[in-house]
Amino acid sequence: MIKVYRKTDTVKAEQFDGSDDMINKYHVRCDTGFLVFGDPLEYQTVPYQLEAPYGWENISIGDWIATNDDGKYFLITDDFNKTHAELPVIPKVWGDAIEEFKADHYKLSEMFDEWDWNYDEQELIARAWLDGYQVEEDK
Repeated sequence: MIKVYRKTDTVKAEQFDGSDDMINKYHVRCDTGFLVFGDPLEYQTVPYQLEAPYGWENISIGDWIATNDDGKYFLITDDFNKTHAELPVIPKVWGDAIEEFKADHYKLSEMFDEWDWNYDEQELIARAWLDGYQVEEDK
């Protein structure tokens, strides 16, 4: 029987823009020439390469560079947004409330009963409760 799984880990990633800052930050090689497979006289130039855990990978502007738990970088092609969703951004007071309710072993439904939430806020809070969240920056 086939089972269906979903990923539950979070990924820190940044979209590569080819800037000097990103090239230096991720130690990207630029304008690298390499031998075309099967033809010892033909070389191909690749604008950018990223050192990944399994060797150098060609990277293009618009691809994503993700960082794993070991601090190593890996490449995710431009389809990143199709397979990953950004964590919701919520006010600090909501984040504090989530942490307090979880620490006190409350259910999510009890949080909804405690505060007066509209439908959109409930959906955002539920997503933050389950997947994690980012706290919105002070203005």
